[in-house]
Amino acid sequence: MQKPRIYSVGADDIKQGYVTDIYFRRTRRILEAKGKCGTRVRAEFHAYSMPRGYEWAVFAGLEEALAILEGRNVSVYAMPEGTLFKPVEPIMVIEGDYCEFAELETALLGVLRHETSIATKAARIKLTAGDRVVLFFGLRALHPAIAPMADRAAYIGGLDGVAGSESSDFIGVKPTGTMPHALIIVFGDPVEAWKAFDEVVEPDVPRIALVDTFYDERFEALLAAKTLGDRLYGVRLDTPGSRRGNMRRIVEEVRWTLDLHGFKNVKIIVSGGLDEEQVALLRDVVDGFGVGTSVAFPPSVDISMDIVEIERGGSWVPVSKRGKWPGMKQVYRCPPLEDEITPWGRSPERLRCEEPRPLLSKVMEDGRLLVDLPSAGEIRRYVLEQLSQLASGSSG
Repeated sequence: MQKPRIYSVGADDIKQGYVTDIYFRRTRRILEAKGKCGTRVRAEFHAYSMPRGYEWAVFAGLEEALAILEGRNVSVYAMPEGTLFKPVEPIMVIEGDYCEFAELETALLGVLRHETSIATKAARIKLTAGDRVVLFFGLRALHPAIAPMADRAAYIGGLDGVAGSESSDFIGVKPTGTMPHALIIVFGDPVEAWKAFDEVVEPDVPRIALVDTFYDERFEALLAAKTLGDRLYGVRLDTPGSRRGNMRRIVEEVRWTLDLHGFKNVKIIVSGGLDEEQVALLRDVVDGFGVGTSVAFPPSVDISMDIVEIERGGSWVPVSKRGKWPGMKQVYRCPPLEDEITPWGRSPERLRCEEPRPLLSKVMEDGRLLVDLPSAGEIRRYVLEQLSQLASGSSG
């Protein structure tokens, strides 16, 4: 009888190119057999299109890409992780012998595409939510092997917290959460469950009562407030899509009832099936949101890798397949998001600000890291700064 197994691979297998599309392995074997290994190329990573309605994306996954490439005889140019970018713009370039990284393309694209897609969706939701707190509750939608990646990508995309218990080890963020319906169902009584939570869980954890398990949300919210008093930070209304009726009206009823009985300080958190649309509809009547599947399974930002230059006779020659722009490129920016793509080494001609900023710089040389990697918190602040400029239409 076959024993059950967990279908995942380790970091070493990823770095060694074990996880790859078979045609890359065959390509390397062909190049070796025909004496073509040693051909130096510049390979560019970019997204020539965005999901419908998207004008920009958040570049995420650079740290993991560099971890995969570290020790290889390649150099890497990249935008800073967390940079907002637009279609066609290069976000990363690998320079070196193609055989050195051919089998890594699958892993590199998977890392960059998935993390960028999550961070971008998170940023769009946070931009919509404004000053309302947004927490990521999406790990149950994903394979547990990639939980740290998803938490990191959602956090650097701008969300205010993550629920994964591993997040403090990987990204230095204390996990944030409330309570599940299971706790209340096992007790059989929401009051007993709320009291037990208050008695057992550390005092620095905010008391947020789930108030839609057995009874009307308005009734349970008031019951929670009377049960925990000043110790109650907030109430959570979960799974808006599972109930008939107007969720905004339900929230307004809960808020009215709490205020009427002197519990104006109690926050209202809404979770369950939320994306930008629902956040926009509720942001003025709630204090925070929990988002899950919409961020964990976002529209894909389809990043691809293409060779754009090849070394011939000691010189770099522009080249590309049909439909792609040949040649190595730089992206210059005037805030908030006025960009110009130029051939590498040329200055911008159309930008209007005094000092357009070049976005790509060398971050790895011959497999050796050249820069100090920012923390997840630093990347998040960088993303939020760009989102703030975007929201205000700042030109400076």
